[in-house]
Amino acid sequence: MESRKHEAAWKRVILEALPENIQNIIGVTPPEIAAGLEEIRIREGRPLMVYSSGKSYYLRHDGRPSLSPDQAYWVTCQDTKRILQRISNYSIYAVEEELRNGYITLEGGHRVGVAGKAVLQDGNIKTLKYISSFNIRISREVAGSARKIIKYITSKTEIYHTLVLSSPQMGKTTLIRDIARQLSDGFPGFPGVKVGIVDERSEIAGCFQGVPQKSVGLQTDVLDACPKAIGIMMMIRAMSPVVIITDEVGREEDVHAIEEALNAGIRIITTAHSSSIDDALRRPILSNLLKKKIFQRIIVLGNSLGVGTVEKVYDGYTLKNILTKPVR
Repeated sequence: MESRKHEAAWKRVILEALPENIQNIIGVTPPEIAAGLEEIRIREGRPLMVYSSGKSYYLRHDGRPSLSPDQAYWVTCQDTKRILQRISNYSIYAVEEELRNGYITLEGGHRVGVAGKAVLQDGNIKTLKYISSFNIRISREVAGSARKIIKYITSKTEIYHTLVLSSPQMGKTTLIRDIARQLSDGFPGFPGVKVGIVDERSEIAGCFQGVPQKSVGLQTDVLDACPKAIGIMMMIRAMSPVVIITDEVGREEDVHAIEEALNAGIRIITTAHSSSIDDALRRPILSNLLKKKIFQRIIVLGNSLGVGTVEKVYDGYTLKNILTKPVR
């Protein structure tokens, strides 16, 4: 029942963003494709594609999937123009800041990644024009996904500084979103605390017009589309969180802000792109963080049991795995 409600919700939002001919195709995709749909890839002059349950498919005019582009629907210039009009609510100026970051967030937290010609000003991206590629990412929540690891990152009322490592599309964001919810709302033996989310890429809370579209907890405050280093300092000064949760640490200024949070007695939970501890140690910024023993727990995600598998949980001080076997 819950999955059907979610499917109805994303279809309403996503279909409204598409021109009618592509609406008609997406709207009649087979249930098994719709249920696992992760991305809709729309590229001008190329076949319409979807990514579902870990596989890519071309879509025919009748919505049926194909592994060959020969009978697929081919996207037109008119299609891409209409999509841009709809996702911007017919005002490119209103979404220029988001375009500068390469995506537009829709109601429900769904994201439309865009690609085209970058317009530069003083060496920085001012906006994008001639947008011809769209990646519509379906945002899905997995309530309870943190249940399997919450005991490893908390002890009674204590929260451990935690780093989540994984390759792209392995469930980092889904996991830390549910960690935020559980720490905020509480669970048996843990009363719940004030949580601050610095959501630089608008993926954790999926805010739409400043309001979280995802369940991130009743005691959670979100700084949306804010650079981590700036946002962490703003949270410290203004919102008095017990724990700050961010995505994808990777710059020197991020490390400095994390250290400031630690000095203020605030717990930190963040993520990074890395497939293993060894991989992380080869990256200067992550290596520096690990060698400083900032994180008490390091979680590594993979797909040995499917996407989102917790492969290992390390003690951040000894770098010994404290997880007996992978869990999902």
